Amino acid sequence: METATRGRLQDKVAVITGGASGIGRASALFFLDQGAQVVIADLNPVTAEETLVLAAQKGHAKSIRFLRTDVSREEDIEAAVALALDNFGRLDCFFSNAGAGGTMAPVTETPIEDWDRTIALLLRSVFLGIKHAGNAMKRQGCGGSIINTSSTAGLNAGSGPAAYSAAKAGVVNLTQSAAVELAPARIRVNNIAPGGIFTPLIRGAKNEQEMLAFMKGRLPWPSVGLPGDIAHAAVFLASDESRFCTGTTLLIDGGLLAWGPGLFPFGGIYNEDRSFSAGNIGQG
Repeated sequence: METATRGRLQDKVAVITGGASGIGRASALFFLDQGAQVVIADLNPVTAEETLVLAAQKGHAKSIRFLRTDVSREEDIEAAVALALDNFGRLDCFFSNAGAGGTMAPVTETPIEDWDRTIALLLRSVFLGIKHAGNAMKRQGCGGSIINTSSTAGLNAGSGPAAYSAAKAGVVNLTQSAAVELAPARIRVNNIAPGGIFTPLIRGAKNEQEMLAFMKGRLPWPSVGLPGDIAHAAVFLASDESRFCTGTTLLIDGGLLAWGPGLFPFGGIYNEDRSFSAGNIGQG
């Protein structure tokens, strides 16, 4: 007698912030394929509706919900957790994925309001996710997985603007601190640090092809990363396969950080044929 194939996240319930597009959408759809029930918490109802349609086309209409969410607002994060509990009865995973570039100004020219908005979106939101998901999981008494999103910019100066990099570095440290605090409750807290991922934010650039060539030229790997590459990592961290994994940062960047993104433009660039052109070290 044949038995039905069980997904890696069978019967688990997840909240994914920024789940309406890009990495969040890819993760939400992959979580659903692996047997999870998902709440996507996102600020954009248009892309959220598109994600709901895609989920329905894959047969997951009953397993997904959407809540319009500003991840920097505590009451919105509380509401997303409550929606998961009310609709699906539990919470097993909270994936703090929402984000944006934030202020791009030099640190000496950054208005304090822009700094605060960037930190609120990229760091306070992660704190709120840990706080409210952690409390819900502790009440359940059976552990869980909290996944945060940092960046190569949080691990190496030079691969992001100052406010963004500072926020992402804060996510790395906060992940470690929370992992230690929540370990006795069997709640794992881990971090994904993407780099060189071709997302809708990149596709929205004025010259997509130039941006794509720029990204390829700064990666040892011969192609850029895709949202699905991060989604696969998130499924691993959400699943029981990562039972003994907590407080870690999983770097998914095609070798970007190993090569040293902070060295550019001095370090050189990979050309379209994957030959390498040296930078201007020693010149001038």
